[in-house]
Amino acid sequence: MKIVRGTKNIVGPISYPVVAIGNFDGVHIGHQIIFRKAVELACANEGTSIAFTFEPHPLKVTAPKKAPLLLTTFRKKMELIEEHGIGHVICADFTRQFADQHPRDFARDILAERIGVREVVVGFDYAFGRGREGTVRYLKEMGEEYGFQTHVVEPVRLHGHLVSSSHIRELIEDGEVGAASEFLGRYYSIPGPVVSGYKTGQAIGFPTANLDTSRVQIPGTGVYAVWIWHSGKKYNGVVNVGFNPTFNRDTLNVEAHIFDFEKKIYGQEIEVVFIRRIRNEIKFDSANQLVEQIQKDIEAAKTILADLP
Repeated sequence: MKIVRGTKNIVGPISYPVVAIGNFDGVHIGHQIIFRKAVELACANEGTSIAFTFEPHPLKVTAPKKAPLLLTTFRKKMELIEEHGIGHVICADFTRQFADQHPRDFARDILAERIGVREVVVGFDYAFGRGREGTVRYLKEMGEEYGFQTHVVEPVRLHGHLVSSSHIRELIEDGEVGAASEFLGRYYSIPGPVVSGYKTGQAIGFPTANLDTSRVQIPGTGVYAVWIWHSGKKYNGVVNVGFNPTFNRDTLNVEAHIFDFEKKIYGQEIEVVFIRRIRNEIKFDSANQLVEQIQKDIEAAKTILADLP
């Protein structure tokens, strides 16, 4: 998949461009339908499927205090978009100047002139340009004027809920990673480097890899059965997300105990894949009680993971 950073770096001509537009945080099942539509239209016309997205998240520029924690890092989002068949990604640098452009300028200067778009695919709630003035209806009008067709994907609902990044974020915040996986179409995961921690796990016989979690949404506190990817290999494990109340810590940590793993991996990248929540975080009266519970958690995680393909 070809990735173009910045609209000024778009080089044409592009063969029959079909452009899916959106932020696509999480690349959930609603986004996947948009991608499938773009790929289908491009293939039918021997063209090029393109995902047009933004970096950073628009709210980081327009309303920083309201900007959400992301469900996917930029790298993970690119990997997921590629998995769903998109041939090119154009990632616009979302600046104040970009945010303030008139919707017509975006449609004319970027979509029509720079990309030469033939067909556009967007979600039902898509809005663009200054103050989100550009509605889906306006985009269709711009298409009639500048020679491209607009396709609108209807809202997707699951279990009575609209599939959206914000709802998935709420589920993850509540620790409902199993439910979130249905909306994502995959298990939720956090990639990041392993950092030095308090080494409490090692002291009580359960060494852990402490994950740098500064980049994405962290699941609610508790203990989870997980997969851990490291250097292209998948391991089973158990993760504690929390503050280690037994030891009176005040910093939120994500600590992964990887089964049958003894390597030193400080500074190396891993990806923690959350399969199912086992229990809430608990404060124990002693380290011995904590050790007993960890042993139970490990057995529970092994049972959960053994049933998975």
